[in-house]
Amino acid sequence: MKLKKIVGKKLKSIRLKSDMTIQELASKSKVSSNMISRVERGLTIPSVEILMKLAAVFDKSINYFVEEVSTTHEIVYSSPGQRDTTVYDDEKNMHTESFTSGLRDPQFMSFLCTVPNGGTSGQKHMHHPGDELIFLVEGQLKVTIAGEVYALKTGDSLSFKSHLPHRWDNVGDGDARIIWTLSPFTTI
Repeated sequence: MKLKKIVGKKLKSIRLKSDMTIQELASKSKVSSNMISRVERGLTIPSVEILMKLAAVFDKSINYFVEEVSTTHEIVYSSPGQRDTTVYDDEKNMHTESFTSGLRDPQFMSFLCTVPNGGTSGQKHMHHPGDELIFLVEGQLKVTIAGEVYALKTGDSLSFKSHLPHRWDNVGDGDARIIWTLSPFTTI
C-alpha cells in the first residue's frame, strides 16, 4: 500500500474512533481542514511538522501513521546498509536511515542521518512538540535554536525542546553524520 494511502487511512480511522470531525481536528491540531481532508483522501503526504501536530492530538508517534501494523514488531534489529530509508529522506539535504522503523508505535524515533556538504533544513525555522537529541558522529553542523547558534563538531551532542524554533546547516567540508533522536510528543 502506498504511503499516502496508509497515512490517510490511519488518520481517518483514528479521527472517527475519537468521534471527531475534520473541523474539530483542525482546531485542536492547528492544521487546516483542507489539508486534513487531502491527507485522509490519500492525495498528499503531510510534512513531518504537520504529521507531528496531528499525532500529538491523539497522543501517538508519527510512526503510527506511516507504518502498517502487520509490518511492525516489538524488537527490531538492523545492520548498516540494510536499514529503511524513511519518508524524511531528501537526496540534496539529508539521507536518513531509521533505527526504529518497524518498531510497533515507538515513543521515540532515531535515525542515522548523512547531511552532505551544504545540506540545510532551509531558511524557515521548524518547531513541533517533543524533544530532540543530536549526536554528531562526524563532521560539522551549525544548529540555531531560538536565536542561539551552536557549532557542533565530531563527538558533540545537543538536546533541546522541539517547540523552540530551530534549523540546521552542514558547515563542514564534507558529509556530517548524525544520530538524530526525536520524541514525537511530550507526556504531561
